[in-house]
Amino acid sequence: MRIIDSHTEGEPTRVIIDGGPDLGSGSLQERRQRFKEQYDSVRSTAINEPRGSEAIVGALLCEPVDPTCAAGVIFFNNTGYLGMCGHGAMGVAVTLYYQGRIELGDCRLETPVGIIEVNLLSPNKVAIENVPSYRYRKNVSLNVPELGTVVGDIAWGGNWFFLVEQSPFALTLQNVKPLTDAAQRIRSELERQQITGANEAEIDHIEFFGPGEAFDARSRNFVYCPGGAYDRSPCGTGTSAKLACLAADGKLQPHEPWIQESIIGSRFIASYREVSDQHIIPTITGTAFICSKGQLIQQPDDPFRFGITVEGPA
Repeated sequence: MRIIDSHTEGEPTRVIIDGGPDLGSGSLQERRQRFKEQYDSVRSTAINEPRGSEAIVGALLCEPVDPTCAAGVIFFNNTGYLGMCGHGAMGVAVTLYYQGRIELGDCRLETPVGIIEVNLLSPNKVAIENVPSYRYRKNVSLNVPELGTVVGDIAWGGNWFFLVEQSPFALTLQNVKPLTDAAQRIRSELERQQITGANEAEIDHIEFFGPGEAFDARSRNFVYCPGGAYDRSPCGTGTSAKLACLAADGKLQPHEPWIQESIIGSRFIASYREVSDQHIIPTITGTAFICSKGQLIQQPDDPFRFGITVEGPA
């Protein structure tokens, strides 16, 4: 299995460029389900230790259904599959350029949740126009063990988020452990109370906010991802969900820039255009850099050839 690794504002993306599973034809949603049901060992091999880590998001390139798209892409992580991934889409664009498959300028990527418009501004700077994003519920109150009352919004930005405006802890790298523990407690309470996104979709991302540290940053965040890792970048889908909430509250106008800072200090520049009273189209701009390329090897006697999971050998 041949791969190219990149990072987008510190968050890694591993693109499978050859040797991945043949998922056949059909929509990207159907092929993602086929990936999950028949080839999940490929996901675990590519992402989990000893070849990967919990922070890596994987991307499988495949033929798009829409011929105007440069590629179809299915995103996945250490525990499962994603609808969209903002930092990952930037990493895929930079990877395709590195391979000579696209040129600078506009292209499109097809994902299981819709088509992403990409503007490759330089070999490393990418602007993506994300899927329509919206706030689903405002000011949802939870009584969370050891945290007390937590209030947040539920919003869609390509994945489902519970967004907490007042972080329970200072947004510093020294607080990653208590922030992670708090996010896990909130996610468990959402599940326990059967609080979901639209159509009973699981809310699998938790996002905390606080003031930015850079002079021009509008906000700083901590994003808890489905597999338990935190996002090193400001999170493209999470920033999209944030913009949807800001737009719904009238706190950010169309085309007004919003600089979102991550917990490691990296940043996305974001803005939106309106589609309707309920939905916006976010544009997220960041930088991605190629880190490495290589081949993942599975020796037949290796007990961890399919990766290490909580159960042991995959």
